[in-house]
Amino acid sequence: MPRGTVVRLDRQALRLDGGAVLVGGAPPRMMHLAPAAARLVGADGTTTVDGPTSAALVRKLLDAGIAHPVEVPVGAVPVADEVTVVVPVRDRVDGLRRLLAALDGMRVLVVDDGSADPGAIGAVAAEVGASVLRHGRSRGPAAARNTGLAAATSPLVAFLDSDVVPEPGWLDPLLAAFADPAVGLAAPRIVALAPVRGWLGRYEALRSSLDLGPDPALVVPRSRVAYVPSAAMVVRRDAAGAGFDEGMHVAEDVDLVLRLHTAGWRLRYEPSSRVAHDHRTRPAQWWLRKAYYGTGAAPLALRHHGAVPPMVLSPSGAAIAGLVVLARPWSLLAAAVVGAGATERLARRLERLGSPRRTAARLVGSGALGTVAQTADAVTRHYWPVSVVAALLSRRVRRRVLAIAVVEGVVDWWRHRDPQRRAELDPVRFVLARRLDDLGYGAGLWWGAWRHRTVQPLRPVGSGASGRSERSARPGTNGRGSPRPARRVSPNS
Repeated sequence: MPRGTVVRLDRQALRLDGGAVLVGGAPPRMMHLAPAAARLVGADGTTTVDGPTSAALVRKLLDAGIAHPVEVPVGAVPVADEVTVVVPVRDRVDGLRRLLAALDGMRVLVVDDGSADPGAIGAVAAEVGASVLRHGRSRGPAAARNTGLAAATSPLVAFLDSDVVPEPGWLDPLLAAFADPAVGLAAPRIVALAPVRGWLGRYEALRSSLDLGPDPALVVPRSRVAYVPSAAMVVRRDAAGAGFDEGMHVAEDVDLVLRLHTAGWRLRYEPSSRVAHDHRTRPAQWWLRKAYYGTGAAPLALRHHGAVPPMVLSPSGAAIAGLVVLARPWSLLAAAVVGAGATERLARRLERLGSPRRTAARLVGSGALGTVAQTADAVTRHYWPVSVVAALLSRRVRRRVLAIAVVEGVVDWWRHRDPQRRAELDPVRFVLARRLDDLGYGAGLWWGAWRHRTVQPLRPVGSGASGRSERSARPGTNGRGSPRPARRVSPNS
């Protein structure tokens, strides 16, 4: 990392034992810092690269997803002239005009993917001096992006769909991410294009699957930000290779993310960059799009085993969640016993800490809440056909499923409500939209699984299936001395 780079600990990262232990990241882990390394992390959670030792520590924090860049030296940041914008389009003339107006002065390649009126596409591109490449027949968005990628000669390529509009200043945070030579892709936050209309439009403004939230993140499979959409992203050309898989007409962006991650590139989500998306809000189109997204899970699961599971569970986490969902006095007592056992086991692994049991209880409690949330989501989303059948056969199950559907929806509304009241939606309509969203995605998920004759996208995985260890940097060793090993900490402990 260039000298002068400043990183800050993730908002959800925990500092334990006087700052000697950090818990967090993607996937969650526990990192033990040597005393001198711990002193490099300030009281405000920031660390500045000012030499080999701090550079090694910052590298570890960034690669673990425990910290994120907040300041990068200007001289290390690529400039806009090093970016080519590739816009795949088919027939969406008005959207293309709106997008190109926001890209004034940038190098743009418009790839016309078999539009019915290529002259109209060419005329709109000519208004701003954008180059046009054309497919004689539609080959799909992946092929259109690849055509632009192959024609671009700049070191960075931005992909923007014709139904988005970048907000002012959108490019700068993404370029700053590439000051890190390990970063192969950076993506902005996708927000709703104003004006927001209708109750489904307000729901999408609050809960769109394209909007990955307000917090920066390392993009890692099976983490809080496990993918980024190709509606807007910037890639390092050397990392992208041949680009998207043209055989995939859905989830090709997730496939690219997973391949880049496997190749060792770091992928960053930068929500300070914002790109507005013209969400579908007509009920039929909106619901079919949700189902379409769900069909992508099966081909992804077959290509990337264990990377896109419906649930990530530890044995104790699964037991706690199942017992809590039963909601009987004996089951709640049993869940407490399982939690106490998990706490004691984890405390024995944390004996070096000052308060191992208190820390273990905190981690196990947080993990249990996360597992219960996963389970509630799975009941109404990934496994809703099973839930419906069970509810038809049992009055008790029917009451449980209804309670989960209502409670999970209200909690989700509370978490995603807009305090600034730019897109207000009452809890009743939010919960209705949320459940319709789940029904659509789940229907697509099961259809895709049946079509590909596989149960892979329906199989939960264990929380320890794909962990990797990290090591702390010792001063004077450039991170290669005798560092203390980090330990994976399951969020479902």
